[in-house]
Amino acid sequence: MPLPKLPSKPATILATQDYPTAGAARPATKTPAAKKVAAPIIEAAIAEVAKPVRNAATKIKQVAALMVAKPAPAPAAAAPAAAPAAVAAPAAKAKPAAKGKVTPIKPVQQAEQPHPAKHKPVEVQLKSSASRAADQRGISKLFVLDTNVLMHDPSSLFRFEEHDVYLPMMTLEELDNHKKGMTEVARNARQVSRTLDALISNTDDDAIEHGILLSKLGNKDAKGRLFFQTRLQSADLPAGLPVGKADNQILAVVRSLESEQEGRPVVLVSKDINMRIKARALGLPAEDYFNDHVLEDTDLLYSGIVQLPDDFWNKHGKDMESWQESKNGYSSTFYRVTGPFIPSLLVNQFIYLEPKNGETPFYGQVKQINGKTAVLQTLRDFSHTKNNVWGVTARNREQNFALNLLMNPECDFVTLLGQAGTGKTLLALAAGLAQVLETKLYNEIIVTRVTVPVGEDIGFLPGTEEEKMSPWMGAFDDNLEVLNKSDSDGGEWGRAATQDLIRSRIKIKSLNFMRGRTFVNKFLIIDEAQNLTPKQVKTLVTRAGPGTKILCLGNIAQIDTPYLTEGSSGLTYVVDRFKGWTHSGHVTLARGERSRLADHASEVL
Repeated sequence: MPLPKLPSKPATILATQDYPTAGAARPATKTPAAKKVAAPIIEAAIAEVAKPVRNAATKIKQVAALMVAKPAPAPAAAAPAAAPAAVAAPAAKAKPAAKGKVTPIKPVQQAEQPHPAKHKPVEVQLKSSASRAADQRGISKLFVLDTNVLMHDPSSLFRFEEHDVYLPMMTLEELDNHKKGMTEVARNARQVSRTLDALISNTDDDAIEHGILLSKLGNKDAKGRLFFQTRLQSADLPAGLPVGKADNQILAVVRSLESEQEGRPVVLVSKDINMRIKARALGLPAEDYFNDHVLEDTDLLYSGIVQLPDDFWNKHGKDMESWQESKNGYSSTFYRVTGPFIPSLLVNQFIYLEPKNGETPFYGQVKQINGKTAVLQTLRDFSHTKNNVWGVTARNREQNFALNLLMNPECDFVTLLGQAGTGKTLLALAAGLAQVLETKLYNEIIVTRVTVPVGEDIGFLPGTEEEKMSPWMGAFDDNLEVLNKSDSDGGEWGRAATQDLIRSRIKIKSLNFMRGRTFVNKFLIIDEAQNLTPKQVKTLVTRAGPGTKILCLGNIAQIDTPYLTEGSSGLTYVVDRFKGWTHSGHVTLARGERSRLADHASEVL
């Protein structure tokens, strides 16, 4: 069965009352003109129900047709803004009139409502009401930063655009308490301290009192000022709150600033959920730090695949050019097309068109884009046995797209997203073995992943670096077993020899020792990349030397790292940043191929 269309921006079905309407048209549902238009339809519906019903099914259809029928056009004297409301008025007025009488209408109304379990919940407002009101009036805000914001993102000082930033003395005290150690939090605390030291250098006391320009160090996007707490600020907090706690002292500073700077919104920014709850309970504006999110909605994440419209060739095939080229031992066809759909595409994006009339489907990849003109290349069919990769063939459309990226030596960086069982690891290993042992394109395969346990940690592991990493590499052992079983010609001894040869070409490395390394002619696989921060991903990708190919595999729905979300994950970060680059590609694998049990579990659990 063919897969459904993969839209670049999935649609969300709204309830009837949630559809947006023009601001001037909403109160028009109670105008006399709307009542005059709605009254005949309601009376006709009630009269139809009052008649003796001989054929129930026919009568239900007739009444439903009357209720959804378009009303007569409004008089010419009516205002144009009231026209949409007059059209929507019959449905709105029909509900109370039909209550208890027109029972057959109820299934029709329920069919329009979305199923609560099948649709995405309403997005939570990220900004506080004070921030939204200030944005509407165009007033600059004063953001009071909690310590965890600075330790989460050391560059957060420069992420507030034209607004000012205020640092309480307790925030600086907590930074000093967390600066020791080798953890990521300690490194971030030391980096923030160095940044603050550079900002206050060569400034006098008056400059600190009136604010230091955040653009002093060359950050042109930061147009606000940095303020420090230079005097004791006391505020009345509830008597039950302990005064010595750091969070309560920061809350006291926020309340004091609100009383001092009347008319200017003061907003507390914190990554601590309980801190924000306490602030809102005290009537103080508080919000999360969300500037580190690559996307506010992960449904908008680049999928790497787009379905062409049915009339694509009719609109874009007028002056089409085509030719053939042979690259990497494979001959492919190129098309140069021009049309209105081209500007919405990206380089190395996969396109497909599967006609419903039984014609041959088209699968291609965008190679060049120049305005409204693009060069499209046909793909190699890896679903056919003759094009198998280490005995593995593509089982669906997305796997075929992924193998085209993995086997393309011109593509240096590949990201594969997908749920459990979509074949990410198996395809990556098969492509790596084929290009290391068969075509000799790379020297060896290097596998690494972040060591974040799903449950509690089992403690220290004995042995060398590779032996310590082996428990985390169970997924690769399982896939290697599958790839070795495909070779049945050599017998058991042949499989054992092949397995030893493969093991000698696969190196398992830890992320902790990647700093300063350079990989030359390596096939680097980063598994479970969704658990990496953007900074860690940058550290790994910049290890690539000449002739190295890097693969990032992961599922952003299975993040185990604390404080990481789907929007701030390093995998989401690189997918969004690398899209459209000539030497990178991305595919979101949609259908699981592990087993029917795993597919059903992914859907219902």
